Amino acid sequence: MPVEIDDDAAEARAQGWRTLAALHARIEDALERALQREHDLSVSEYGVLDVLSRQDGFYLRMNQLSGAVVLSRSATTRLVTRLEQRGLLQRYLCPDDRRGIYTELTADGRAALRRARPTHDDSLARALRQVEEQPELAPLVAALAALPLRA
Repeated sequence: MPVEIDDDAAEARAQGWRTLAALHARIEDALERALQREHDLSVSEYGVLDVLSRQDGFYLRMNQLSGAVVLSRSATTRLVTRLEQRGLLQRYLCPDDRRGIYTELTADGRAALRRARPTHDDSLARALRQVEEQPELAPLVAALAALPLRA
């Protein structure tokens, strides 16, 4: 039997979601502009480089990468193809499962990430400070600041 939700609770959740979406959109827009302008990288491209850099051995299977960057498999494949064409990563067959494809950073990919990381981090901090000034977004920024760091 489905749980009935009163209109006030449904509206509160919807409003919370709209607020979260607004925060995400503003931050992503700021990151996108800075990364494109200074490094010719999209937020998604930066995300792929960053996720791969945090892996032991700098590689992931394509399906794992897709999940880590929260993109569809087809969007991840297109993104990886663009980065591969730029020499920032490479794909190769998994040695123990010929159906699996690994994606790994190249030396150029690691260098591009090293150059872009300060821009990303500075732009993120600046964007968070700006949205923190908006009363409807300030509680979400505070919640982000309170999250524990993961190693």
